[in-house]
Amino acid sequence: AALVRPSRSVSDLEVKSVKKKWKDKSFARGVDRDLIVKGAEMIPMPLDTVIEWVINALRRVEPEIGLGQ
Repeated sequence: AALVRPSRSVSDLEVKSVKKKWKDKSFARGVDRDLIVKGAEMIPMPLDTVIEWVINALRRVEPEIGLGQ
């Protein structure tokens, strides 16, 4: 989702933005959304919380993975 943002950064990325793009089949085409949903259910944790955790984790490594540049 960060790559389609003008900032190309996760620093301003929000859960609602990911959820909006989630519905677009061309967004993260290789990602198995059903697997992510099932994983969240297995934890158990709401999908929004999983997405928020991933965003926060990406923020910590943003420079190392080439985002926000």
